[in-house]
Amino acid sequence: MLRKISSLAIFSVALGSYAEAQDSTKKSALNITGSVDAYYRYNFHNAKDSGYLNNYTSFTNSQNSFELGMASVKAEYTQGKVTGVLDLGFGRRADEFSYNEKGSGLATAIKQAYVSVAATDKLKFSIGKWATHVGYELVDAYLNRNYSMSYMFSYGPFFHTGIKAEYTAGKFGFMLGVANPTDNVTASFGKKMILGQISAGNSDGSLKGYLNYQGGKDMGDNSINQVDLVVTGTLSEKFSIGYNGTMQSFKPNGKDDGDSWWGSAVYLNVDPTKVFGLTLRGEYFDDKKAVSGLAAATGVGTSVLAATLSGNIRIDNLTIIPEFRLDNSKEAIFIKNPNEGVKSTGTFLLAATWHF
Repeated sequence: MLRKISSLAIFSVALGSYAEAQDSTKKSALNITGSVDAYYRYNFHNAKDSGYLNNYTSFTNSQNSFELGMASVKAEYTQGKVTGVLDLGFGRRADEFSYNEKGSGLATAIKQAYVSVAATDKLKFSIGKWATHVGYELVDAYLNRNYSMSYMFSYGPFFHTGIKAEYTAGKFGFMLGVANPTDNVTASFGKKMILGQISAGNSDGSLKGYLNYQGGKDMGDNSINQVDLVVTGTLSEKFSIGYNGTMQSFKPNGKDDGDSWWGSAVYLNVDPTKVFGLTLRGEYFDDKKAVSGLAAATGVGTSVLAATLSGNIRIDNLTIIPEFRLDNSKEAIFIKNPNEGVKSTGTFLLAATWHF
């Protein structure tokens, strides 16, 4: 699947606009935001004769090429207690995010489209399509400090289509929802997924935690259960840390037992100045049981240890991201020119993101 704006971002937007949504006497409010991102990627093995890109994560499937990631525009309109959100994306990133919609007759550029009703000052209901609450990373490039995506994002859920209720009580938040099978906008006769999230934070907001869940049947009637933990901490104005751990189990239709994949990642963020910052992401992804989409792409079960160092050069709303990435696998899933299998590969990437 590395898919996801994510529920962490939706949750923040909802909290920020919540008080206004409660006052039905206020005038209508339209808020329009957007972003553009583009990148160049070069894999040092440069397996041009084989056609391999040496890339098994989302949104950077190219070699020695300048690419448009996504042009995105998001409109939020609030009238009284009702808010409508339409989030459109154009480009390869948007196409990959909505991969299951190809050939369905639905617009693949619709990243999110939902309506929310504030029943009380603490309870909100939403129905439609929204980016997943599972995971640390987000579909919109400008919201991530690394440009390339993690394996956990790439093979977890991207979005959900259904209905959910969100309840906030002080520092705690709760979400419960029912949705189509993951990453499906339309699912006639399909069984449904249960979604859940529990969030908590300290009084000054410097420490936040999210325990996420999705479980149910996919379109092939296979059983899926995923538990996911995200923790973020701000230690100072110049240093913050993030953690994401997840495990997804898969039980084939008609089988009594199944297997699972899991992953764990740490994000270390340093900002010496307002203009420049660095992020080091270290991720371990374990799919030795050949359960995830990584096994489908490589043909083998394996584990991968990946380290990504990204610079963030900020000029107003523009961020330039030079990035170095090293992926090391237990099996020889990467290709070295001309056609030699290798266990590790290095990549340089230069990206730019801009938002308004």
